[in-house]
Amino acid sequence: MNYYKEIKYKLLDNEANKRVKNYLINRSELYTYYEVGKMLFEAGKEYGEDIIGYYSNKLCEEIGKKYTPRTLRRYRQFYNIFKDKKWSAMPTKLNWSQIQELLPLKDYNEIDYYIKMCETNNYTFRQLREKIKSKEYDRLPETTKNKLINKEEISIQDNVKNPIIINNPENIEIINELALHKLILNDIEGFMNNLGEAYSFIGNEYKIKIGNSYNYIDFLLFNYYYNCFVVVELKITKLKKEHIGQIQIYMNYCDEYLKKNNHNKTIGIIVCKESNKYIVKYSSNENIIAREYILLE
Repeated sequence: MNYYKEIKYKLLDNEANKRVKNYLINRSELYTYYEVGKMLFEAGKEYGEDIIGYYSNKLCEEIGKKYTPRTLRRYRQFYNIFKDKKWSAMPTKLNWSQIQELLPLKDYNEIDYYIKMCETNNYTFRQLREKIKSKEYDRLPETTKNKLINKEEISIQDNVKNPIIINNPENIEIINELALHKLILNDIEGFMNNLGEAYSFIGNEYKIKIGNSYNYIDFLLFNYYYNCFVVVELKITKLKKEHIGQIQIYMNYCDEYLKKNNHNKTIGIIVCKESNKYIVKYSSNENIIAREYILLE
């Protein structure tokens, strides 16, 4: 088989097709790179690794300078990652720029997670890059990763990252919960992304009246995927049992006065400096979860 000739013709056809931008053309482009990657893989087995440089030199002379050895290796890597998958399961809703962000990842389960997140949320490649850079998959609980692998149903609690990253660009010293509160407000969208998908912001320092006294919920959110209110409380200390009691009261209030009949029960998230697995374990309410936070300068 004349690998070079086949590779050249496929890339030339792809260059012509790329002038028309639509979904089918995107699929065609990815299929071309996959097929080229396959031929490069087979040619490498037959002629050795040096064939990449040889083909690159010829393609740069005859088609264009963008077909560098690095580019050809990416095509081959693309093939190697997905060669055991059916084409129907390929990430054809993603574009090549997004695919390239995934290529350095070693774990296919991680790659699959980001593919599904892109397809569900229409991430751009820059958004995908930020997700990967923040190690979003790594910060998922192990139980969540196992559920994803086994294709089990995911709950709202499963999607809350640990640790939660809070941006602190000015390196502000966190001496009280108010300072942490302000940092989160400066990037509330990023904070909610750490909690998962489909959150809407209702209010901060949300005032509620319990008996004759007023209390203030740090952040009150609503998740429209899971159709429930979410109470978020901030603690700059290690998790304590009284924190569980406090958020439980706020959750009960929301269930009694805010929750509608068609809503699910309120979720409570305690964001703390240091968690305590035993306190969480022996809490009687499975809708309460605790996550540690880290500051990112």
